[in-house]
Amino acid sequence: MIRVLIADDHAILRRGLRQIIAETADLAVIGEAGNSAETLKFVREQACDVVLLDISMPDRNGIETLKLIRKERPKLSVLMLSMHPENQYAVRALRSGAAGYLNKQSAPMQLVNAIREVARGRKFLTPQVAEELADNLVRGEEVQPDHHALSNREFQTMCLIASGKTPSEIAEQLSLSVKTISVYRARILEKLGLRSNAEITHYAIKNGLVE
Repeated sequence: MIRVLIADDHAILRRGLRQIIAETADLAVIGEAGNSAETLKFVREQACDVVLLDISMPDRNGIETLKLIRKERPKLSVLMLSMHPENQYAVRALRSGAAGYLNKQSAPMQLVNAIREVARGRKFLTPQVAEELADNLVRGEEVQPDHHALSNREFQTMCLIASGKTPSEIAEQLSLSVKTISVYRARILEKLGLRSNAEITHYAIKNGLVE
């Protein structure tokens, strides 16, 4: 039996994931967590085989949570779930130690297959993620895009700015202060050599980071 922890701040989504897993004989949900702190507490105190981890958690983002899980339980398989396109976070998640990356809109059977795959100690890559990894390898032989120099928080902030979110909306979504978001914005402008939100949006669209 593959023991699964569902870590997502949306109760409705957790219920849907639990139902999918409950219909599969070889999988069992042994716990749920609504934020990063609860996730870390669970993995410290209880044994599980796979963590389904949302990339957008209210108290700490998923990639930062993933890194902490890897320190606590380096052999634990973590499958990242996200509403974001693969080209935004998939490669960053995999480089941070994720066993796989799956869009929340994926079919239930794909989710089940992904859980089984990572529970065996393998990587799970959708065709889209595999393509993004291949593109990164090719780009690695060339000049890396400027946004690769951004931290995970800066990258997340950039994508939200480019999606039209206001500083207060971004601060609320990331559970940070508006002042901190302003600091991240300043760093983004400096690192990318840009001057305004409009230029950030243009950059993100040009590089396929937002739709």
